[in-house]
Amino acid sequence: MEIVTTVKEVRDRVKAWKKEGKQVGLVPTMGYLHEGHKSLIDKAVAENDAVVVSVFVNPMQFGPTEDLASYPRDLEADAKLCEAAGASLIFHPEPEEMYKDGFCSFVDMNGLTNALCGLSRPVHFRGVCTVVNKLFNIVQPDKAYFGEKDAQQLAVIKRMVTDLNMDIEIVGCPIIREADGLAKSSRNTYLSPESRKQAVILSKAIFLGKKMVEDGERDAAKIKKAMTDLINTMPLATIDYVEIVDGMTMQSIDTLKGDILCAIAVNIGGEARLIDNFHYTV
Repeated sequence: MEIVTTVKEVRDRVKAWKKEGKQVGLVPTMGYLHEGHKSLIDKAVAENDAVVVSVFVNPMQFGPTEDLASYPRDLEADAKLCEAAGASLIFHPEPEEMYKDGFCSFVDMNGLTNALCGLSRPVHFRGVCTVVNKLFNIVQPDKAYFGEKDAQQLAVIKRMVTDLNMDIEIVGCPIIREADGLAKSSRNTYLSPESRKQAVILSKAIFLGKKMVEDGERDAAKIKKAMTDLINTMPLATIDYVEIVDGMTMQSIDTLKGDILCAIAVNIGGEARLIDNFHYTV
């Protein structure tokens, strides 16, 4: 496995693979990889002849008060995980390589980005769409792999690929959880021992909501109230949102019908904003 830092190097490697008739997969990440990322790489390796993993902490998707500077980074550990999983190449550019002087072109989206995380992180999805579009143009993958934990991001990227007629298959991969249920996240490392203990309330709320839906509850307000009340039993938990939305449009719904997404975002102890969700088809 090789680590490259320039757009030209990635393009040269991918062109060579495609001349050999190889199918190429892409796993976009911000690094500090964990078992959740590994599950994406494993699936990509199983379905493609060559796999590129991008490791790039994208400054464009962070707001001015967010954790860009403190976001965890460990390229050496990332490389070991990627190599063990069978990845072919890591693309690890500097911001200056991705955003040249005078950069002024962006990918914006309305509708899907106006709810959930888009409300409290107004610049986030512009940054996500722009960098993912750039990675797709640079790597030209046949398939790209994203985690279902970031459900709104996955929906946004699928819509972008459809709207812009990109010839790429987007593959969503299931949430990977810790033994106690907490969804794996690079930001979990921010948590103090007590905050980490209380953070499990996110997955407990998700499991409660899903159980209510499975048992036949269709009133979104009742489900959201039960989940909210449970999260609020933890003194370090501050809710950003507890929402049930249409799985395609990300718009809030009152009665569960069709493909629904129940998503939550909670700040734990002022140390980390964590997200979790479940999909369900009624």
